[in-house]
Amino acid sequence: MQANTYELKKILMPERRYVIPTFQRDYEWTEEGQWRLLFDDLTVVTERLSDAREQALAAGKPVAKADASVTPHFLGAVVCDQLPSAAGGLDVRAVIDGQQRLTTLQLLVRGVLDVLIELDSKRVHQVRNLIENPEWMIHEDHDRHKLWPRRKDRDVWPIAMADTAPTGGDHLYLKARRFFANSTRTLADDGGDTVNALVDALLDLFKLVVIDLEDNDDAQVIFEVLNGRQTPLTAADLVKNLLFLRGEFADEQELEKLYDLYWSQFDEDWWKQTVGVGHAARGRRDVLLSSWLTAVTGDEANVGHLYKEVRSYLDRTERSTTDVLRELHRYALAYRAITGHGDPVPPALARPYRRIDDLRIQTAVPVLLWLRTIPEAELPAPDHERAVLAMESWIFRRLVVGANTRGYAKFFVTVLRQGRSAHERGEPIAEAIIATLAAGSGQTAWPSDADIQTSFANNRYYGWFSQERLRFILGTIDDRLRQENPHAEPGDFDYQRLQIEHLLPQRWQDHWAVEAKGPAEIELAQQRRGAYVDRIGNLTLVTGSFNASLSNSSWETKRKAIADQSVLQLNRPISSIDGWTEAQIDSRASELAEIVCRVWPKTNETPTS
Repeated sequence: MQANTYELKKILMPERRYVIPTFQRDYEWTEEGQWRLLFDDLTVVTERLSDAREQALAAGKPVAKADASVTPHFLGAVVCDQLPSAAGGLDVRAVIDGQQRLTTLQLLVRGVLDVLIELDSKRVHQVRNLIENPEWMIHEDHDRHKLWPRRKDRDVWPIAMADTAPTGGDHLYLKARRFFANSTRTLADDGGDTVNALVDALLDLFKLVVIDLEDNDDAQVIFEVLNGRQTPLTAADLVKNLLFLRGEFADEQELEKLYDLYWSQFDEDWWKQTVGVGHAARGRRDVLLSSWLTAVTGDEANVGHLYKEVRSYLDRTERSTTDVLRELHRYALAYRAITGHGDPVPPALARPYRRIDDLRIQTAVPVLLWLRTIPEAELPAPDHERAVLAMESWIFRRLVVGANTRGYAKFFVTVLRQGRSAHERGEPIAEAIIATLAAGSGQTAWPSDADIQTSFANNRYYGWFSQERLRFILGTIDDRLRQENPHAEPGDFDYQRLQIEHLLPQRWQDHWAVEAKGPAEIELAQQRRGAYVDRIGNLTLVTGSFNASLSNSSWETKRKAIADQSVLQLNRPISSIDGWTEAQIDSRASELAEIVCRVWPKTNETPTS
């Protein structure tokens, strides 16, 4: 990255063309918002320069030294990306950030030039060089302009910058030019050398920080730092500009049609909504882009450096904008499907999609999207379901035993690569994915039935797992029991709205005295019971109708209250148990573990949900 502060003449006088990417936002600066303030700043600098010169002349001192003493005015920063250009041709740069500022400066110069032409000033040629390239560098009409706006505004820009000033027009370009010309005329009425001082102030005392990106720079990070991470510009915005700018320079046709057909959907609010929490929170379209890039490259994409990585990928593959947009469209449809916001999918897939999305397992998304974009002739529906259900089993078996999620991103990239390799060889994709999941070990092991039984029998769940995840596990068990019981009352429960209840109360001492003799035995029995309180076999779900004051009551009283929760299949067996002891907790833990193993079987046969 090269970042330097330049006078305006050093930025605009070289033979160069600054290109605004086609689908950047509209030009939005206005008289009340920015134009008047900008010209006021120019007026102040002009007055400071005039005063310094007058004082120098009065004191018999060199004017040049006086000019150097005047404090310049800084206009902020623009970020530019070097674009390919023909040898001996114009230097071409894309304006990644700062299009409003740079466009307004061009219109300001045009307004000043109007007045200079009217006054037949000798400065006309010098100022014209700020907005037009020399004739010998012009090979096409647009080469004339130092700044070339986005495609939508390219018909009006030559009119706004021509010597023949339009007398009307509501476009902001035309209004800005008229405003700056009128403001310059008013200042010129002061007479003397005011106009010359204004031109000199504009050329030498208006300064910009220009950041020129190099091949290894990351525009996304630079932009965020410059804007204090408070700007709405996202990685998706930068990638959009990159894609369509590349399409323009490759002379691809009908880019506007491609935009409407494939990209305009990403301007909808749904795609801009944030998913994930904490440092992992990103807009949906950024998640889509990173998942797409991971899927097509087989390497983990970094959302925080997405622009740089997409640019590197496009440079390596030289894919057309049309091809990439069509592929992104397919991945967008797949993303909507797996998040439950697209076309209906078979129930066998809808359930695991919903579960994975509910728990925000973003690292699995690239594999799920890739699978959905494979034609059914190459991935039959039963094999597709087997692959997804195996992934669900791997994820949620690890969840219920409390396994660490660190390393998931890399592991799912490995799963993706193995699936891609099998696909390229014409081998069964589902078999490759299931085999890779089964081959995981240590931090990526696929827990066995025995692992789940052991965890449910011995581990603390309440206080160790989040309330959300406990409700998810218990709710999934109840949902499974409802599916297996043909007599279950129909209903669709929002398990996250239910309460977690300890069957053996957390304050059990009042009504649940241990049976032991002697102080030592009593203490051991109390310690043993205390260890059982937060195990999963002692936990259940209750609705809002459950009387919380009964939580610490005797088992007989509490059992009757829980019997009223019989609408939940999870509680039906409990209501018929005469006593609730550590043995009952162990037995129930084993039963719950068996149900979990049925929900998420570890098998090479087709799992059922």
